[in-house]
Amino acid sequence: MVGICTSDSQAARLAFFVLHTLQHRGQEAAGIATTTNGIAHVHKGLGLVASVFKEENLGTLPGNLAIGHTRYSTTGGSGLRNAQPQLIETIDGPLGVAHNGNLVNAPKLRRGLLEGGVGLQTSSDTEVMVHLLTGAAGNWIERIRALMSQAEGAYALTVLTRDAVFGVRDPWGLRPLVIGAIGDGYVLASETCAFSTIGAEFVREVDPGEIVRLSENSLETYAGADPKPRALCTFEQIYFSRPDSICDGQLVHSTRQRLGRELAREAPVEADLVVSVPDSGTPHAVGFAQEAEIPYTEGLIKNRYVGRTFIEPTPQLRAARVAMKFNPLADNVAEKRVVLVDDSIVRGTTSGPLVKMLRDAGAVEVHVRVACPAIISPCFMGVDMANEDELIAARFSVEEICEHIAADSLAFLSIEAMMRALDTDRGYCNACFTGRYPFESMRFVQLSLNPKTEFTSVWRD
Repeated sequence: MVGICTSDSQAARLAFFVLHTLQHRGQEAAGIATTTNGIAHVHKGLGLVASVFKEENLGTLPGNLAIGHTRYSTTGGSGLRNAQPQLIETIDGPLGVAHNGNLVNAPKLRRGLLEGGVGLQTSSDTEVMVHLLTGAAGNWIERIRALMSQAEGAYALTVLTRDAVFGVRDPWGLRPLVIGAIGDGYVLASETCAFSTIGAEFVREVDPGEIVRLSENSLETYAGADPKPRALCTFEQIYFSRPDSICDGQLVHSTRQRLGRELAREAPVEADLVVSVPDSGTPHAVGFAQEAEIPYTEGLIKNRYVGRTFIEPTPQLRAARVAMKFNPLADNVAEKRVVLVDDSIVRGTTSGPLVKMLRDAGAVEVHVRVACPAIISPCFMGVDMANEDELIAARFSVEEICEHIAADSLAFLSIEAMMRALDTDRGYCNACFTGRYPFESMRFVQLSLNPKTEFTSVWRD
């Protein structure tokens, strides 16, 4: 997600480069909206950024104000009607919204709009927020505050009007949003890695509950909602963010190496090699190897033209792409005891085939180590694992998972070790590991831990 205000009419092209850098955050659709002289322009389509945007359609997006989005569907399907930004015309001019996150009270808000006579064209919670903004009174700051008083859940927003771009972050800070400076303008993005692509300099994070207004040569900040107990999504550190981004004041790559070191201390194993599930598991594996003093090498080669299997929209596509995505390096792993380090196991559709690949390539033992705790609870805040039936650790014990993926041993990082690795006293949301959610409406939703899932490691004879 991106929001840009520049002094020239090239905002759309800058937004394109930012979205291309943030492609890892969503692969289903992409879109950019701009305004110039009070007139809005938008182009969006299904697919990757580079396939949606060409010179001929970027040229139809003039203006010095732009917002953009790459879609990863959580609420609403992955069809074109749910692609973002959502753009409508209001009595006060155009209004566009791009949204990263998920509202937990979207069904209630949606029903209220329908009962009030508002017609909805999509199934996404982003359109709900658009209509809450248009239905509120006052200027745009007051309308955004009204939205924040009703919205419960995870949301980082970029909002486009005829004369400004706004950035908004939910009071819990669940989803990241950062500010950069470019020339005499400013840029908002989901991650700092996007800034170097366009020559912008990182300024700071948008604070939880804060509203930022970008206009020509100006950055203004406003209190939007009182901050709640901070709950940045831990998965941003573990998986979602690019390793070269700064998240919570720390380089993500360094944080992931610390996770790997903690994992090596908690779940040591006698082995000849450490290999990673590339690319997301590589920093964790490097940290594991350094701490365990076991050589690290490549054991799996990734086809970099295949997208991230975790955020593929259907189970069938995820399964098919595992075989397309990886190939083993037989000479490296043959006759070796191998530690296979991954950042996480969510559905369990990738781990088994990878263990088999390594065995077929000649590995005599394969020990799986996972650099985060077992995921036992659905996420309702913007990560596509909202169905408990899809979470392998919610249904099976660690021993059963180990048997299912045919590993010689399996261990997950403990929550305590994970928090040590994050090396901060600022709050995180760990609901997917604990079943404890940060919202008032979900205060009593604490899933009882299955006794099977209390263990963090298991060995098979």
